[in-house]
Amino acid sequence: MRKLGISIYPEHSTVEQDKAYIALAHKHGFKRIFTCLLSVEGDKEAILKEFKESISYANELGMEVLVDISPRVFSALGISYNDLSFFKEMGAYGIRLDLGFTGHEESVMTYNPYGLKIEINMSNSTPYLDQIMAYKPNTSNLIGSHNFYPHRYAGLSYGHFVKCSQNFKEHGIRTAAFVSSHDATYGPWPVTEGLCTLEMHRTLPIAVQAKHLFATGLIDDVLVANAYASEEELAALANVLKQDKLTFGATLHESITPLEKKILLEEPHFYRGDVSDYLIRSTQSRVKYKAEEFKPGNTPNIRRGDILIENERYGQYKGELQIALKDMENSGKTNVVGRINEEEIFLLDYLEPWAKFQFEVN
Repeated sequence: MRKLGISIYPEHSTVEQDKAYIALAHKHGFKRIFTCLLSVEGDKEAILKEFKESISYANELGMEVLVDISPRVFSALGISYNDLSFFKEMGAYGIRLDLGFTGHEESVMTYNPYGLKIEINMSNSTPYLDQIMAYKPNTSNLIGSHNFYPHRYAGLSYGHFVKCSQNFKEHGIRTAAFVSSHDATYGPWPVTEGLCTLEMHRTLPIAVQAKHLFATGLIDDVLVANAYASEEELAALANVLKQDKLTFGATLHESITPLEKKILLEEPHFYRGDVSDYLIRSTQSRVKYKAEEFKPGNTPNIRRGDILIENERYGQYKGELQIALKDMENSGKTNVVGRINEEEIFLLDYLEPWAKFQFEVN
């Protein structure tokens, strides 16, 4: 089951503000919380007090809090990988290792008596995961997540993201990645140029970022890296989570008929398996509505991302819904009834033959 999450940074906010944000996220079905000890200084008791109230509140709501740490934090706080009671006392669901050990220590940590999850960094293309697996970890307590990047142009390339993520999926490890809110104002560090895993996501709407991550089939959980996302953004992410098929945001052309609108928005669609370079074809509507009229309407030349319904000039094809994959000349036999939102057109590359899809009008 896919999950959504948020991030909180207690050293940059107040307990009251964090609890209000946690409550808002919980209202929209969010299950995970990321927080960070990497930049925190102080003694163990002070740190416990600072983090514990917010974490306790999250636990009451059934949310899972993972705390980002590194070997330096272990050393600074006098914590051993053999004894994770500090994090259990804090109320954490698990710990995320921003920088790892040798693989043996991570394996040992997965057998901790508290059942704490050990989340490892997915963003480095090294044999790190293979090293851990060689030491026979308790994989039920081992999960992974990518980094996030506040510096513009420093986020992961898509190819690198895929390479790293595939390794985790091949081992059956649960995965997570981060998206960036455009309403949030801070993260763990002073630089705030967005806070995403993939560089290509930095300027995209938050829901499109999440759609893309889920559409890759490589990511189980999506978390908002910066704070605080607006309720509108949280609701948009919750809507993505509810969608059981790839859903394209779209606008409808003013010439669309009631029947064409019904086909587009209410009929089930799947990508026909005999693949064309030019079209995604959803053919069942031409069967169901073969007796109906489909008069020629809006018939300009076709652009990639246009939503099409064949009109009666195309004979037995009338009523068939299509999505254009390439620009094409329109012979006048094809009604252009709508268009996928510009920022979502790239998602067409993630729709595979026989996959189901739907449209959502903004």
